[in-house]
Amino acid sequence: MRIAIILGSVRQGRQTDQACRYLLQELRKQEAETRLLDLADYELPIYKESWEEQAQPQQALASFGQALAEADALILASPEYHGSYTGVLKNALDHYWKEFYRKPIGVMATGSGRFGGLNASTHLQQLVLSLGAFPMPFKLLVPYVNEAFDEQDQPLSEALIGNIQRFIEEFLWFARAIVQARQAGSPQP
Repeated sequence: MRIAIILGSVRQGRQTDQACRYLLQELRKQEAETRLLDLADYELPIYKESWEEQAQPQQALASFGQALAEADALILASPEYHGSYTGVLKNALDHYWKEFYRKPIGVMATGSGRFGGLNASTHLQQLVLSLGAFPMPFKLLVPYVNEAFDEQDQPLSEALIGNIQRFIEEFLWFARAIVQARQAGSPQP
């Protein structure tokens, strides 16, 4: 199974990237073919029209779209900004639709306080439904993200390690079930 983690933060001094790198490392231990799609590596334009509607889409749009299409399952990762997920993530996702169709999608949100991006995670799950995909009910919340990881991207709390492991177990079960159903034959958009 091919899994893509979309890192929805490009801010200087960001910390959600540490959670993403640890999640990537742990998923690979489960023999999942996993890659990180860091939006800081793509210079996606502000959304004006779908990338497929453009006569000559920018290379970044085509490259990111191909990476989404190749993934069997996705994880959206975002810090909470002003009570929701980041604008850069919303802009990136707006360029695509069929790349998400009937795919399993997990949500990880981070926050600087004790709620760990709860509002962002809820909004992301609603967005996943609007993309025609399936949001995993269990969310990974990372509270106090600025204190959650060491310099080697390792969690500093046993509770966080436990939450991440539970998220991975739930996500892999959820993703495998949907991927198997898709492979059995489902109509495409």
